[in-house]
Amino acid sequence: MGGNNKGHRRRFGAVRKLPSGRFQARYKGPDEIMYSAPDTFPNKTDAEIWLARKETEIASEDWTDPDAGKVHLRDYAASWMTERKLRPKTAQLYEGLLRLHINPALGGKHLSAISSRDVRQWHTSLLNDGPGASTVAKAYRLLRAILNTAVEDELIKKNPCRIKNAGVERPEERPVLTVPQVFALAGAVPPRFRALVLLATFGSLRWGELAALRRGNLDLDARTVRIDASVSEMKTGELVTGAPKSDAGVRVVNLPEIIIGDLSWHLQRFSEQGHDGLAFVGEHGAQLRRSNFTKVWAKAITKAGVPKIHIHDLRHTGNMLAATTGATLKELMARMGHSSTKAAMIYLHAVQERDRAIADAMGEIVREALKPKNEGDDPPVAGTKIN
Repeated sequence: MGGNNKGHRRRFGAVRKLPSGRFQARYKGPDEIMYSAPDTFPNKTDAEIWLARKETEIASEDWTDPDAGKVHLRDYAASWMTERKLRPKTAQLYEGLLRLHINPALGGKHLSAISSRDVRQWHTSLLNDGPGASTVAKAYRLLRAILNTAVEDELIKKNPCRIKNAGVERPEERPVLTVPQVFALAGAVPPRFRALVLLATFGSLRWGELAALRRGNLDLDARTVRIDASVSEMKTGELVTGAPKSDAGVRVVNLPEIIIGDLSWHLQRFSEQGHDGLAFVGEHGAQLRRSNFTKVWAKAITKAGVPKIHIHDLRHTGNMLAATTGATLKELMARMGHSSTKAAMIYLHAVQERDRAIADAMGEIVREALKPKNEGDDPPVAGTKIN
């Protein structure tokens, strides 16, 4: 009489055997709605183990509505974009990454259906297809950020983006010009752009900051430049002026005396008039466009006989020069306009590596000097005079 448990119901949820021979598990969620396991189980024990886990999640308030994540990544990403105040250039970048690299493979999947394996396969495919390592890292970071928000919104339980260092960009090492090369390049560009080359280098300014710079931002008596705006050139050709990337981008940079004469001559000869006049304009008086400057830049590179660098590499050269003066990490960050230590540390490490190379070279000189001059001679004692 008491040995037959057929029809006995569990305290939490229920398990039933299907005509196929597999087992289905169902339970009532905190919202009083019945939910079924997404898959059936080969035996009753596995079904009960799954139910036990769901019971624990509910008890610990760690339960997520399994239907909440049934929204396509493409749709959720579109909403994610509209909910954020993005700089025009950043919004353009994200839109391109979603359209070209994320949505084609994952956009049609429900958030809850994207597994770590899906992400790994997508990431490997991108690396093999060759959009470039930097682009792949940016796409991965964007996907991870979107899915992190989905976790915060309790649409999924955990983020499937778990590839170590997949979001880290390792840009190729850019060339650093010597000081004579910088001045050779400044002499090779048309006269109206000489001061731009010098300010980009010795003031560590970005292209967008140069294009947005006003006369009133330059105080030549104090030898300073104030950076408080940046221009972005959109794919449509529209020029959008806004604040720098971060609060740290708003800064005052001190300038070396040697370029003040060039800046003074430039303001008198080429800049727009008035306190708010643009400091740098194109050959026809319009606001600077990187797209129009490309040909001018290429000709100057060839004429000056310097390595083929980008305009942004002038800032890289200036940062390296600042680091060699013994500037601290905090001082470099302030000058470069970075809120993160990451970029500034690159220059400090480079200087340390160079200093180590100098020390090694000095060691070789000492080692050669301490060698016996004639066979059988004892080496000089360190600290004695060598004739």
